This record gives sequence, structure tokens and C-alpha cells, in this order.
Amino acid sequence: MPETVADGRAATRSAGPLIVVAVLAAVSLTVAFLGASPAPVSARELMGATRDPGQPAFVASHRGNADSAPENTLPGVLAAISAGFEYVEVDVALTAEGSAVLMHDAKVDRTTNGTGRLADLPLAYVRSLDAGGWFGAAFVGTPVPLVEEFLDVLAASEARALIELKGEWTPVAVAHLVAEIEVRGLGRRVAAASFDARTLALVATESAVISRLAILRTLPEDVVQAARALGVRGVVAKGSAVIARPEIVDELHAAGLRVVVYTFNEDGQWRDAIDLGVDGIVTDRPEMLATWLASS
Repeated sequence: MPETVADGRAATRSAGPLIVVAVLAAVSLTVAFLGASPAPVSARELMGATRDPGQPAFVASHRGNADSAPENTLPGVLAAISAGFEYVEVDVALTAEGSAVLMHDAKVDRTTNGTGRLADLPLAYVRSLDAGGWFGAAFVGTPVPLVEEFLDVLAASEARALIELKGEWTPVAVAHLVAEIEVRGLGRRVAAASFDARTLALVATESAVISRLAILRTLPEDVVQAARALGVRGVVAKGSAVIARPEIVDELHAAGLRVVVYTFNEDGQWRDAIDLGVDGIVTDRPEMLATWLASS
């Protein structure tokens, strides 16, 4: 039957409350979603307030604690955590299948009893290697750690980590790493660092929480603009490059960004960095740096 004007008005009056309820429900869902979404980690939360010249920088223990245990191994990570350094820095790279393990070099030759490019080697072979014997007899048989094993150790502590993603990562590998970080509740305690802009972009796609840092061997003309383009919280820059352009520390700080230098191992280098007000120092000698900072 054709609808009359009266019928239409009645239908509108009847539908009105339903429309209001639907709109309110949609708003409630939106508010609930936004409320449940964790906020990104700020630069201050990640690395503290920007340092003034002369203020102590935080200590990032390079490749675990490579001064007292084999680099990028669980004993090295545990040594760094037990010593109480603010950050433990590790390198994570992909095997032939795309599995993430702790390894700095493109080849396994230097730090294991194996040979070959990590990217060409299956995980089973990599896991069979001795990654500790080269450092000392006490570490014979130490395996190359899975990134999940590293994250388990980190989660059991209160430490923070700088995780360098070596080379170019695939979307699948990044998504897996982010999921492993988040399932352990570590999103606010780690920063993903890389030389590769695409890898950093993939991390941003997978997580709005996990902080990213750009690693720079050479400094672009406009460091602040480069950092903003990458959407990072700061830069991990080659120490000599920062010393050669000291003004970038103030420029980055003025933009709310942080400056970490690598890899400084001597007190003269530490003094130069502290005098500039850098926020962090990556070092192979974390105990010596911590002692030096305490006495300076």
C-alpha cells in the first residue's frame, strides 16, 4: 500500500530515537577506542629531558655489555642489565627465512665458529653455532639468541633497550617484531633504530607507540628537517660527526628531539660529548663511562 504523509511522519517520529541511540553508540565506541589506544612514547618519557652542556648523558651499553661478555648474546645482555646501565643496545638482523636474531655483522664469521652471510643462512644452522667461544672459555657453546629470547630477558627486568634493525627489513619481519615487543608490554621501554628509512617507516605503520631513532653516519645539511621527515624521536649519530657540527645539538633540542652519539670509548670523547649536552652515549666501555660520569 502507498505510504501516506501521516504514516511518514509517524515513521520519522519512531525512527528518531533509534537514530539518536545509534549515533550515541557510535560516539561511545569511538571514545572507548580512543581511550584504549595507548599514546605514543614522548622523547621525554623515552630519554628524559634534554641535557644542558655539562649534564651527564645516559649510558647505552653497546651490543649488550661487550666489555665483559660476548657481544649480542644473552650473557652480554644480562651483564648490561645487572650493571644497571640506562640502556642496553643490541643489533637484530634477519636469517634466510626472515627470522630475527642478535647479530651485528653481515657475516657470522667474526663472532661465531660458522661462516657465511647471515641473510643466506637458515635459522637452524645459525642456532647451532657457538657465539661465545671466541670471547673466552667460560662462554663456549653460547648460542646466537633469537630476538624473542632477548625480549624475554628484557621483560624480566626494568631496563630499556635500543634495538638496531640491521639492513632492510620486510613488512612481515617488522610486524612480527612489533607483535613480540607489544605482547611483552615493552612498547614504552624500547626504541627501534635503523639506518634504513623504509624500515623505520614500517615500524611506524605497525605501532604508534614504539619510538624510532634514525642512525646517521653522516649528517644531512638540515638534521632537524630530516628527523621530522622520518618522524623519529631523535638521532643516533656518529660521534665525530656531531663533534664536527656542535650546533646540531642545540638545533635538535630546540625541536624537542634527542641526540645520542656512537661509539665513544675514551674519556676525551666523553668530555667533548658532555660539553655539548648530548643526551646519550653508546659505548663499548659502559662501566668506565659510568664511573667517569660519577666522578666528573
